Parts: sequence; structure tokens; C-alpha cells
Amino acid sequence: MIPAVMPTYNRTDTTFERGEGAWLIDAEGRRFLDFAAGIAVCSLGHCHPHLVATLQSQATRLWHTSNLFPIAEQQRLADRLVAATFADTAFFTNSGVEAWECGVKVARKYQSAIGHPERWRVITVGGAFHGRTLAAIAAGRSEKLVGGFGPIVDGFDQVAWGNLNELRAAVSDETAAICVEPILGEGGIRALDDAYMAGLRATADEFGLLLLFDEIQTGFGRTGRLFAHEWTDVRPDLMCVAKGMGGGFPTGALLASERAAIGMVPGTHGSTFGGNPLAMAVANAVLDVMLAPGFLAQVEAMGARFCDGLLALADRHPAAIEDVRGRGLMVGLKVRSPAAEIIAALRADGLLSVPAADNVIRLLPPLIVEAAEIDHALGIIDRVVAAKVPVDA
Repeated sequence: MIPAVMPTYNRTDTTFERGEGAWLIDAEGRRFLDFAAGIAVCSLGHCHPHLVATLQSQATRLWHTSNLFPIAEQQRLADRLVAATFADTAFFTNSGVEAWECGVKVARKYQSAIGHPERWRVITVGGAFHGRTLAAIAAGRSEKLVGGFGPIVDGFDQVAWGNLNELRAAVSDETAAICVEPILGEGGIRALDDAYMAGLRATADEFGLLLLFDEIQTGFGRTGRLFAHEWTDVRPDLMCVAKGMGGGFPTGALLASERAAIGMVPGTHGSTFGGNPLAMAVANAVLDVMLAPGFLAQVEAMGARFCDGLLALADRHPAAIEDVRGRGLMVGLKVRSPAAEIIAALRADGLLSVPAADNVIRLLPPLIVEAAEIDHALGIIDRVVAAKVPVDA
């Protein structure tokens, strides 16, 4: 008999009842250091006092009006994001994949508005993950995502990750945009280098395409900059964001330059719940913290401490750890034993993590993590990998 909750997840048997900062507490009172952070969602940890107070205050005043009326906190958030980024305008959504689909629509509408309705296809790269709608799985194209859901939605041309020559060769008279994650998340924590990023911008400009960055996982401070592409001089035309944006409250956005959004006029797109007063109040509270002086510098410092510690463990346990990847507090540990076994062992020892492709363990601490918690996590990882050296090593 099928369970009441549709069985689309392989869930653990641990149920959490409350959270405190970088920690989760289960029903038996056991504490876990949360380096999964809801898959990079709980950017400010659990029950951050400023977020809690903001949500409680907003909940007593107004939850929903619909986007047929101006929403004050939405306007405030849009103004702040425009001031802090490349963007001139924002559309607010409930999730990352909605923001991504909005980006694809905006790219197609742009080409139509400038007289090229034949340009509708989007180039994506192997290993990418943009969500689980029919269009998003077609863009990602892995068998794990598309198996059983055919026929695959047309409109996406995938090229090898990191191969700029192949990408340029894929541009056709029907191409509207290029879409990439600056750092693959689900795809194994692999960062595109600066030269490739610059090449993307040059290619888009040369062929009249829009450049769409998927920063759903990398955005809102995760890498030590507000957005990961800010480590380079490259700026996109469109960017989808979500996850850390609400610190655990569902929200997302598509950010766009004025040029890219030329075709977006009343009636071209909409959302019932996107940009609602509750979500916007919380997202503004997240920005209050992230834009405060020194916050992102602290994220960068904690990321360096964590990566340095992991590199030391890799030197100590070369038979167990193959590679350390990432930037800031978006870290991947490529291991030689099955990653699922290591993740289970880490959880048994009180550290939560999540899997990624290429036998990589994703370690995504809340951005408020402290040095002592980083060191505690390193101690757990040290114990676990030492005990999990492959037999034939």
C-alpha cells in the first residue's frame, strides 16, 4: 500500500523537532551539526532571532493580497536587490525552479521582442541541475531526472561542462540564451574557471544571446560573495535565485537587466503566491543580516578555515579522500568509498551532509557557523574517513 506521503524520497529515520543556529535536535534530544542546511536553504541557521521576529511581526499584520496590488515589502526587496546586483528589475517566485522557468521565458520573449521569434532554444551544460519541472529536467537531461517522463521537452541543447569550444559550436540560428551554474551543486561542486566565465559573456555578446546564471544554490552569500559570479568580472543578463534567499521560508526571484526584460509587460507572466508579504518580509530580514558590514568576510574566513582543514585531512587520508572542491561554505568532498556510506556514518556521528554527483559529499554549513563548529565537524570527518578507508587501498 502506498504511504500517505508519496514515496519520492529515500528518507532517513531521524525526525527533527527543533533547531538552534547550526544545530538540529531530534525527537530523542540528540544534537546534530547541520552541514546540510536544508540543502543550502537555511542560510542563517535555524531560528535566527531576526528572522523569527520579522516573520512573527508580519504574520500579525498581513499574509496575502495577490500581485494585483502593490506589496510594500516586495518593492523594498526589489529596490535592495537592484542596488546590490547587476539587475534593473526582479520577478518574485515561490521556488528556484519557478525562477529558472521565468528566466527561460524572459529569454524567449526578449528575442521575440527584438524581432527574432525563431530564437527560442537554450544551451545548457552537462551535470547541471535546474529543478524538476518538465522543462528543467529536459535542460538537465540526466537519466535519473528524465527516465519515465518522456517525451523530453524540446528547446534545450546540452554541451559538455567546461568546454567553451563545444558550446560555441552549439550556437545556432535558433539559440536564444546560454544557461549555466557558476558552480555545479547537484553536479558535484565543480566551479567554472574565470576564463570560461569570460568566454560565456563574450559568446553571448557575439551571437546576440542572453546569459542566464542559475545561482539558486550558489547565491545569497554561500561562496563568500552575495552571488558566486561576483568572484569574476562577468555579469549575466538574467539570474535565478532562491534557497538561501528566505533562510528557510519558500521564496525565489528572477533578476534581469532592463535590456533582457524588454518584452515583459502586463500579462506576460504571473504568480499567485510569489512575492507575498510573508516571504518578502523574511527575505528582507535575510538581507539585513547578509548586507551588514563584515558578514560576507566572515563567511569567506569560515570557508577558508573549513577548506584548509579538509585539505589537511585529504593529506592525512589519501586512501579515503580524493579531492576537496568548492568556494566559501559550498564545499564538496570527493571520497573513494561510496559517498552514501560516508554520509550515513557522518550522520551517525552527529554531522549532517548531502550527496552530489561524482561520489561527492556536499558540506553546506549555515553561513553563521562559528570556528568551533567548523573544527567540531572536521573532527567528525577525520574519525569517519579514517574508519572508511577502502579495503583494497
